[in-house]
Amino acid sequence: MLKHIKQASLLAGLVTVLAMTANTSFAADEIGLDLNSGRGGEAQRVDDGTEFKVCADQDNMPYSNSKHEGFENKIAEVLAKDLGLKLTYQFWYDRMGFLRNTLNAKRCDVVMGTAADNDALRTSKPYYRSGHVFVWRKESNYNISNWDAPDLKKGLIGVVGQSPATIPMNDHNLISNARPYRMQRDLNLPPSYLIDDLASGVIDVAVAWGPIGGYFAKNAKVPMEVRVIPEYENPDKISQAKGQEFWNISVGVRKKEKERMELIQGALDRNQDKIAQILADYGVPTVPVVIEAKKSNSDKPRGAVVPKTE
Repeated sequence: MLKHIKQASLLAGLVTVLAMTANTSFAADEIGLDLNSGRGGEAQRVDDGTEFKVCADQDNMPYSNSKHEGFENKIAEVLAKDLGLKLTYQFWYDRMGFLRNTLNAKRCDVVMGTAADNDALRTSKPYYRSGHVFVWRKESNYNISNWDAPDLKKGLIGVVGQSPATIPMNDHNLISNARPYRMQRDLNLPPSYLIDDLASGVIDVAVAWGPIGGYFAKNAKVPMEVRVIPEYENPDKISQAKGQEFWNISVGVRKKEKERMELIQGALDRNQDKIAQILADYGVPTVPVVIEAKKSNSDKPRGAVVPKTE
């Protein structure tokens, strides 16, 4: 009987805690959120025009974290200051359900980095373009500038499984040299896990999305070499589309918010030099923006929306 009373007491306590949590008003920079706001049929946050409220991941360097140390945090600071708005955040892990639980629930208003052709959002003109990179330890003395480089066959290549970069790897008979990593990051591992494995010798070359490879190579415990992979060319147009390695990156807002985007675009245009310096400071490899023809949904490679985990 005493055992059952204790279990009932614990259950009642848990229910009370959950009820209190559901009605808690969280500070703007906290990771938690009121799950009763923004749901269908429930009251939603009303933008009073004083905030530049960003939807961001709390632990996804070099983009963002809860300490505001990422390059998207720094660019958001520049834009908010230009617009005379208070910078605040709603944090949520950037994976399946991110837009649904943040931007579309109106818990925040701005996504700092998304593919320029993301049909789910109204996007700005691209403010940078980056590509995939080869990364290796300098002590290896490799010279890798393209997929035909002989040094690519000398060791194990770390690559995100099913990412666009696996298409040219397959076309150049490199899959047998590959060590695949999960496309959706294991939250038990730091965002640097691919470059960490390179530094410790688990792999010999990393194929990574530029901002990730560039930043963590710059901050690695051993000297690294980073080389931007040339645009992939293949006569098979279907394969070429799926093997895309360069992306235009834009700011995104809700589809209907034309006026908000016009304000943000003005701030982006006025601060191009500051933004370029921030990207350079974080080791993000950039190339000139290329305005591309709009692709149909069937032409978009897997991972096209937000290449932040590659």
